[in-house]
Order: sequence, then C-alpha cells, then structure tokens
Amino acid sequence: MAGEMYPRRTVVVVGAGIAGIQASLDLAEMGAQVHLVDQTPTIGGRMPQLDKTFPTNDCSLCILSPKMSECARHPRITLHTMSEVIAVEGRAGDFRCKLLERAKFVDPDKCVSCGMCEEKCPVKIQDEFDMGLRPRKAIYRYFLQSIPSHYVIDAEHCIYQTRGRCRICEKVCPAGAIKHDDADKLLEIGCTAVILATGIDPFDPIHLGQYGYRRFKNVVTSIEFERMLSASGPLRGHLVCPGSGEEPRRVAFLQCVGSRDLGQRNEFCSSVCCMYAIKEAIIAKEHLKGLDASIFFMDVRAFGKDFDKYYERAHGQFGVDFVRARAAELSEVNGGDVRVHFTAENGKRLNEDFSMVVLSVGLNPRRDARLLADRMDVALDDYGFCRTSPMTPLDTSREGLFVCGAASGPKDIPESVMSSSAAVAQVAGLLGLERQKLEDRKSFPPEKNVLGDRPRVGAFICHCGINIAGVVDVEALTEAAARLPNVECAEHLMYCCSQDCLDTIKKRIKERDLNRVVVAACTPRTHEPLFRETLREAGLNEYLFEMANIRDQCSWAHMHEPEAATRKARELVTMAVAKARELAPLKRLSVDITPRALVVGGGLAGMTAALAVADSGCEAVLVEQEDELGGNARDLHFTLEGADPRRLLAETVCRVSEHPRVKVHTNAGIKKLDGYIGNFKTLLGVGPEGEKQDVETEHGAVIVATGAREHETSEYLRGASARVLTQTEFERCLAEGRLPVTGVRTVVMVQCVGSREEPRLYCSRVCCGQAVKNAIRMRETHPAADVYVLYRDVRTYGAKERYYLQARDRGVVFMRYELERKPEVAQIDEANPASRLQVRLFDPVLDREVVIEADLLVLSTGIEAPGENGDLARMLKVPLNKEGFFLEAHMKLRPVDFATDGIFMCGLAHGPKYLEESLIQAKAAAARALTVLTKEAIETEGTISRVDPTRCTGCGTCERVCAYGAIEVNKEEGIAELNEALCKGCGACAASCRSGAIDLSGFSNGQMFSAIGALTT
Repeated sequence: MAGEMYPRRTVVVVGAGIAGIQASLDLAEMGAQVHLVDQTPTIGGRMPQLDKTFPTNDCSLCILSPKMSECARHPRITLHTMSEVIAVEGRAGDFRCKLLERAKFVDPDKCVSCGMCEEKCPVKIQDEFDMGLRPRKAIYRYFLQSIPSHYVIDAEHCIYQTRGRCRICEKVCPAGAIKHDDADKLLEIGCTAVILATGIDPFDPIHLGQYGYRRFKNVVTSIEFERMLSASGPLRGHLVCPGSGEEPRRVAFLQCVGSRDLGQRNEFCSSVCCMYAIKEAIIAKEHLKGLDASIFFMDVRAFGKDFDKYYERAHGQFGVDFVRARAAELSEVNGGDVRVHFTAENGKRLNEDFSMVVLSVGLNPRRDARLLADRMDVALDDYGFCRTSPMTPLDTSREGLFVCGAASGPKDIPESVMSSSAAVAQVAGLLGLERQKLEDRKSFPPEKNVLGDRPRVGAFICHCGINIAGVVDVEALTEAAARLPNVECAEHLMYCCSQDCLDTIKKRIKERDLNRVVVAACTPRTHEPLFRETLREAGLNEYLFEMANIRDQCSWAHMHEPEAATRKARELVTMAVAKARELAPLKRLSVDITPRALVVGGGLAGMTAALAVADSGCEAVLVEQEDELGGNARDLHFTLEGADPRRLLAETVCRVSEHPRVKVHTNAGIKKLDGYIGNFKTLLGVGPEGEKQDVETEHGAVIVATGAREHETSEYLRGASARVLTQTEFERCLAEGRLPVTGVRTVVMVQCVGSREEPRLYCSRVCCGQAVKNAIRMRETHPAADVYVLYRDVRTYGAKERYYLQARDRGVVFMRYELERKPEVAQIDEANPASRLQVRLFDPVLDREVVIEADLLVLSTGIEAPGENGDLARMLKVPLNKEGFFLEAHMKLRPVDFATDGIFMCGLAHGPKYLEESLIQAKAAAARALTVLTKEAIETEGTISRVDPTRCTGCGTCERVCAYGAIEVNKEEGIAELNEALCKGCGACAASCRSGAIDLSGFSNGQMFSAIGALTT
C-alpha cells in the first residue's frame, strides 16, 4: 500500500457531484487540504446529465463547468477519480482513510484528448452517461466536458484487457499515453474529517410492468428525456420519438414513478420530480412549436423559491396541461403511440393517446450506499439514505463523519449546495484553521509585459453543442473573425469551458505569442472568471480578455432566425476584437481582512451562524432588535419528526451567551453600515428605546438572518371569532394541553391562507407539514375529535411524506379545494360571536358541495418578509425579490451568497423553510463567510473607475450617483477621490461625469468607442 501522510488540516470528501465540489472548494478556500474521491472518471455527479435547471432554465453544464474547472485547478484539492473508499479507521481528528484507485490504463499527464484512440477502437457498448441512448467505445471520456478530460479504458470491455489482443489504441495514440500495464493502487490518507456527498441514483422502473418501460419504445424515463433534450446529448437537442424517429406531437409526463409508492419501499417524496417535469415540458415545447404536453400528477410540489411562479408560467404562458390523476397503466397503440389509462379526480375512467410518455422517476440512494455505509461504519435510515436527526441534519452516526447533498435524502441543487457548505462549517471547528497569507494562494507564472507590443488577438468561438452551433454558423463566424485586424489565431472549439479546450487556448497563447484573447461563447456572468484564470496560467494579465455572448444574445434570442443570429454574432465578435485591441493590463488591490462577522438577527439561524463562525476561531457580533434571542423558534413546541426545538433553542441561547468569541447586542439596530468585503464598519444603536447608545464595530463579513413573520389575515373570520386560530396558536394550545373552547369534536384546517396567490405568489413551504404535525397531535390527544385538512396541494416533500401517511392512517381527512372556489366560513349563530362555525367547500373528488360544522378553524397562514428588509437592503446595497425576501447571487449554485462580496444570508431572510433547513443554511452562510475571514488579505477587482484630476470640476454628481459610497469630493482640493476597495466597477460615475474626468478601467471611453466604431464601419 502506498502511504500518503498529510498535515492535520486535511479532509476527505467522498462523492464529486455539485455537493462534493462545493464542499471541496469551501474547505480549500479556508486553507484545508482536500482529497475529492469519486467512482466515475470525472467530477460533476448527476448535474452534467441535466439539460437545463429550474426555475431559471440556465444551461446545467454552463453553470457547473466553471465550478468543475475551479475545483480541478485548485492547488489544495487533489482529485481521485475512478476511486472508492474501502475503509475509514481511527476517530474524529485522526482518521486513516483507505482508498482503492482503479487503473485507468491511460497516462493522464500524457493524454492530449485528441480522440484518435476512441475513433479507432472497435468495441461499442452502451453509454451509461447518455442512459444507453447511444454507444460509446471501450476507451472513452465520460462526457465531452469531463474534468479531468483525459481518456480512460473500460477494462471490462477492452479486447486487450479481456483477451490479450488488439492494442489499436496504443498504436494510434500520438502522445504515447496508453498504459495497458496500469494497475489498481491502494492509498492511505490521514485526515481530520470525512464528508459524505455520494448523491443519488434515479429509480429504475423496469419492474413496474404497468408502464411498459423497455417494452414500449416510446416510454422513456425523465433522465433519458433530459439527455434527449440536451444540446450535448445523443440527439443534439432535436427531440424525436425513439420508436419512429419522428418529432412527437403529444408528450405525457407521469409523476411519482418510484416515489410515494407503498409497494416499492419508496414511500418518500423525491422532492424534485414535479419541478423537473414542469421544466422538461417547458423546454420540450420550446424545442418543438405546437407540441402538446400533459403532466399527470397527484400534488404539484412546487415548494421552493419562485417555484410556484414557474408552475403558473408553465400553465399560463406555455400551455402545459396539468391532469390531477395517477396513471393506472399504459398500452401501445397506432404503431407506437402510447395510451395512458387513468382515473380522473371525479372517479371517471379515461384514456388519452400520446406520441411519447416520460416517467418522472424518483431519486434513490446510490446503489452501493449500504456497502459504503458498512465500510465507513455509519447508519442508514429506512430508505437507505444516511441517517441524521432534524436538529443535527449534517451529523452521521459516527463522530467526525458528516453528510451533505442527496446522500441524506432527496434534494434539489440549492439544498445540496447549502448542505455541503454547512458540512464544511461542521468540519471547520475541528480543523484548527490558521489565517492564510495572500502569497499562500495559487501561484501563476510571471506575467508577460505586453505594454507597447502590437496587439496579437486570439479569437475562440464556442460550438456549445446545438446551444450555439444549432443556430449560429460557427464555421462562418470563425472565418470572419480570422479576417479581422490583429487577429493572429481564430478557432472554433466544441466547448470552450472544457478542460481540453482551456488547455488549447493556453497552448495557442504560447504558440502564436498572443497578447489578447477573445472568447465568443455564453454569458460572462458565469464564465468570465474561468477564462481570466486561464490567461493568468498562460502568463498573461487576466484583464487582456474580452468575451462576446453569442448564446444568450444570438442563438437563444434569435433561435428561429439563424441568418440574423449569425450576423449579430459576427457583429458582436467584431466589436469584442476591436475592444480587445485597446485592452491594457490592470492590477488588483490587496485588502486586509478583519476576522470578525456581523450577524444581523438573533433567531435560531442567526445564533447558529454566529456559533459556527466562533467555533472556527473567528469572532462574531450578533445583533438582535428584540430584547431576547430566539426569534420565530420561540413559537415552536415540537417538530414533525418529534424533536424538541425548545430544548435546542435553550441550549443555543446558552452557548451564544457564554461563547468567548460571540458578542451579543439585544435591543439593537443598525444605524449605519459602510465599507466593503473584509473592511465593513457598522454603527449600532444599542439599548431600550430612548436610551440607545452608539456602538461601532468593524468586521470582514456580514450574515443576514433577519427572519420573517406570520401573515396577518382577516379571512375566514380571523379576528371576529375566538374559534379561529393560526397554526402557531393551535400548536401552543396543543403543547400546553388546553384548547380555547371546551368539548371540541371537530377541527377544520385551511391551507394556503395568504400564500400561492397574489400578492404572495409563492409557497410558504412549512404550512402542510405544520398542519400534518398538529393534526396528528390533535388525534393523539383528542382521539374522539374529527380533523379535516382543506388543501390545494399537500406538499410534504422528502421523508415528510411518511407523516402525511400517518395522518391519514390516524383518521385525518384531507379534502381539496380550488383557488377559484375557496372554502366559505360563517358562524352558525350569527348573533352569538362564540357560536360554532360552518365551513362550506366544493370537493372535486365527491363532485359536490360539503358542509362541515367546526368547533375550531385553524388557518395555515403564510410566511412573509418583514418590511424592515428594505431598509437593511439599502444599507447593504443588496437586492430583494418581489416579495421582499433577500435575493441570492445565483438560485442554484450560490444560494447563500449575495452578488455583493462579503455578504451572506440564511434562514427565513432568504425565504420560507423548515427549522432544520434554516440550521443548514445558517451553517452554510457561516462557512461561506469563513472563506473570507480565514484570509489575512484578498485581492479586489481590477475593473474600477479612475479620476483625472486635471479635468474634474468637483461638481459632486459622481458622489451622488455612486451606490457604493466609493467616490466623494475632497472639499479642500475640489476634486473627486476614489476609494478603490469600495468601487464595484459599475460605471455609473463615468456615465454621469459631465466633464469626462472619470474613466472605467476595462471599459474606457477609448475602448468603447473602438468597439462601437467597428460596428458602424
């Protein structure tokens, strides 16, 4: 066994999906050494198989590729692909992790990914990445944008490895990279902790004979449909029926295949299926105009941020048909069409014919989850996921081993990303982190001095599968770019963001002595940092780079006008090259970091974040506007799973109060907040009203945990009858063992009060679980009482589904209502305010009106953002969404970050969520803050404004328009002065300066005039 010993601050991350990647990056940014282990030949997990992501319809690989590349390039991250953990010995802080690294039979240092070996290999087998929809060879790359990008040999199917003959790949490889004598290796890694991020597998419906999967050619699974839709998939995004090769006319999506199924040990809800079916229906309709799409469902579980809006768009804007029914079986008709047999909600038996049927399969634990659990000595739950508890959702049964992502249960991408950062916060407390010096970060070759040199531009045009090349004539665009002045090299590459293409760009820079680079691809918002770093690795200043967005602005915007899209792309590339010729090197400013975090909000999320920061060695200042800590958690008495949140709250308040690195200010508010990442300065008003004292604190990061509040309503006689309660009030009554009236025989609960309709067109997420929780408790404490739950959709996602089943088993009656026909409530005796209540609703199952006489009416009122968020957002210069919740930088991959550096969010400030989800996000925000606070200094952006003092008149316009307080007029000198660390490069000052005294580096007047001039000539 090869021995590898590493310092104490080392972590092994098992699973290289998005959760494992994010955990690795966060740890590495804190200064830890990371070993990232995955069984496949690449990192990325399941996400690369997806076409788009909901609800923004971002290209999945487009947003993931920069993360993959950053992970692979990070000097503190070591990748172990085609590897598995075979044992974890020792204890927390001193583990020995044993790995088996499978032979790849290709030398990764020599392989240039030219593909000649794959082209000549005579063996064809089904491609597991493309779900068997096209063949691959025995020597292959997992997918085109794989990182690492080198080829590997599938020993099980290689003719030479199995029969001792062939070796064609070795003969044709120009780099001599084939290693047929390669062997498996055993490694031992000493580490402080282990993070499990092993992800999920899609449910295989082969045993559900009623759906005809594998028997009917036009019945496919959702993951197969994703590959069909994908621009890089087997059909290049051109959707056709597998049976006929013709474009489908009608597509049906069947929900809950392998989820919510009592007979398959899959009682849980897979959480994402409703939303990905909606996404696939929308994308399919965008691909094929006139396509009909129908979704057969039991409940639409659109519980995430902006998910309900996406659902409404699918129905209203795109015309997706939603059929509330679970299909009983499928049959094949008309030479390949599929007939869906189902029972409508009103009991009528119906059938409809479709060209294709997509089975929305659920999410299962990894197939080898039990084997891995045995090797690592961690417990699994009843479903085979890693067992955790609601109050410690990141801890496994073994100390020092933590879990994140879908390894602990089905999750959407942002929840996986949050939990991965949260697991890092758990690990950070064990690492004994030291602050990193600026020179400790990644080193680059000496930067070439290009000042005074003639511009030598390299233009690289991205195919991006059909995302770009399906509309834009990439070959013609490349030829046009080659004819532009100063262009020394013009090439079209399949995926510019893939590792082999990045290596090609670096190679061309050196071969052709390039000193400017233009990439025409997708959005700079996600990819510009990746290409800039590529330039630095090639020895060029990163600001000698320009990007043209020919995907969003051309192929997507003009997908039905290929000639116009190509013409526009040519104009954008012409402008980019013209601007690139004028680019000059820029320098970043080094900024010292104050190792302290300001946490705004003293609820359970804020306290958890403060403790996570403090436990990792940094200081935290906790600010709470009320006179005691606890926030909304004070209203919780028990959880759906039976945990005791009040005990957790008491323990957390005690820990916060006693922690030497946490400073608590109650009765406190923020009066003023200035500064920038690493160097914020905040003025607090502390003390009771009328006695407030000013307290100033300096800090390097801000965590917003301001919470939310219960929606106040006058619907359903709320406020007019003592018999009408909210769920929060009802929970308190149940916990205290007293109800507001005696002799309660009937309780009626009404869901979605103040949610899922304007002006709050979002799901409050917790209401269904809260109703189920209280309904079960009511039946336990008052078994003779009837409990009715009036709902629109029951959204008990994940493992919460089991409690929905329990409630029904215990006699709780669930009755659905439509938004257009809400329940009506009246007092039976209108003259008596204390009289019982009469509830009327139309039941679509019974197809008639139902009247219930209720002793108590319990309203599941929604969660809404506090109005004070607006004031704080203006001080922090961060955005809110339409409903007043704080808006994250990226809905999928940066769910706790703001676009403004150094500021993070968690808990109900971000949006409605359960207690355990707030705890996870709180720790995630702390981990993201620690990636800043554990550094002694960072480098700021080089694209900032510059003031020409000889032209400045001191008018103050720039000072008034600057949203960041980065520029102000020196009264004595009479000229504007810039704080470079505060400047965000927005250009508002330059655009507003009437004397032309301000220029924006990287977007100077000369550069912009050059670009515009190139377009008009």
